[in-house]
Amino acid sequence: MSNSTSVGPVADTTRRAGALQGILLLAGSCMPVLGSVLITPVLPQLSAHFADVAGSEILVPMIVAIPALMIAIFAPFAGQIVDRLGRKNLLIGAMIAYALVGTAPAWLEGLPEILFSRVLVGVCEAAIMTVCTTLIVDYFFEERRRNKYLGLQTVTTTLAATVFIILGGALGVGGWHTPFWVYAISIVVAVPMIFALWEPRGGAEGDRHAAPGEKVRIPWRRIAAPLVITLFGGFAFYVLIIEVSYLVVGTGVDAEDTRVIGLVSAVASLATAIAGFTFSRLARVRPGSLLPLAFALQAVGMIVIWVVPALGGVIAGAVIASFGSGLLLPSLLTWVVASTRYEERGRVTGWWTASFYLGQFVTPIIVGVLVGILGALNIAVGVVGVAAAVVAGITMLVLRARAGETVAR
Repeated sequence: MSNSTSVGPVADTTRRAGALQGILLLAGSCMPVLGSVLITPVLPQLSAHFADVAGSEILVPMIVAIPALMIAIFAPFAGQIVDRLGRKNLLIGAMIAYALVGTAPAWLEGLPEILFSRVLVGVCEAAIMTVCTTLIVDYFFEERRRNKYLGLQTVTTTLAATVFIILGGALGVGGWHTPFWVYAISIVVAVPMIFALWEPRGGAEGDRHAAPGEKVRIPWRRIAAPLVITLFGGFAFYVLIIEVSYLVVGTGVDAEDTRVIGLVSAVASLATAIAGFTFSRLARVRPGSLLPLAFALQAVGMIVIWVVPALGGVIAGAVIASFGSGLLLPSLLTWVVASTRYEERGRVTGWWTASFYLGQFVTPIIVGVLVGILGALNIAVGVVGVAAAVVAGITMLVLRARAGETVAR
């Protein structure tokens, strides 16, 4: 039997990652969030500008949605490149390309050209997210530090989403072209990455490795069930992010009252961030054991929104569910990726990223279908909550089965 914890023959023992490397990787992790939310405030302007284009009512929203689909499609390929050709060069190349294709709509005028640039944005994001997450686990392989930075990844991306929405709205005053220039920020992050990051080249001593000469394949038997649960997790994570403003309006708040709508969204985001901060402490129990709790909190929050459809119920439900979401993301990531060996980590991270972002992409589609069937958004959210409760139970059974297999060995 091969020794899965042996140290690779070229393990890098001369460098130890610190706060600078962590900050840069967290900043890189924000790029897919930038792609998702920055231009949402100017969508009405884009719709008006391209109103004469056939199919614009579908194509304009795709400007926001299509990068997530591209992440889901291309992240596994990025994982292959990471494991076979290395981490750092792919990350730097993707960050620079991201600036070029991300800012392209600032000077493009045609809707097809803009959509094509957004496809390329998603491809770059697939590489960036896969490599940043892989390097966090590579650099911070000790459990305490790894959990700290995986928790901070949730905090950083959640807070960044709020900042980017505000920034996009402020810049949108200058026209729909203007917010796209913000994508150039990836160059600002890429430059210090060139000097501060390094290629692990066999990983660090103390990390998990395959035995010398072992052919390392994707551990499908180990990750298949977690990937399916991650797919649902990505869907559940984004339900309230996308729908909370509509839920607030559904309670009778005027759609023009952006103060109240923004306040509720900000409070929900803050709950997600607080949960991300607390993850590293709670994870000492065992990261996987937090998954049923995370799904259960999502379930309770969404069911509260269903049962108490007034503004108070929406706020309370959104806070509870968002706290669960803040625990969910790092718990899923730790469960799937943290136990990987260096030689398989890029591919596993790529498949995890694909599963999570596919869940994000299908969220508005599934919620739209549920609303069409059930007749009300709050009921649809409640049904998603019931599904989250079921998944919480399934996850608990999977975790117990895995624990039983470990004891049997």
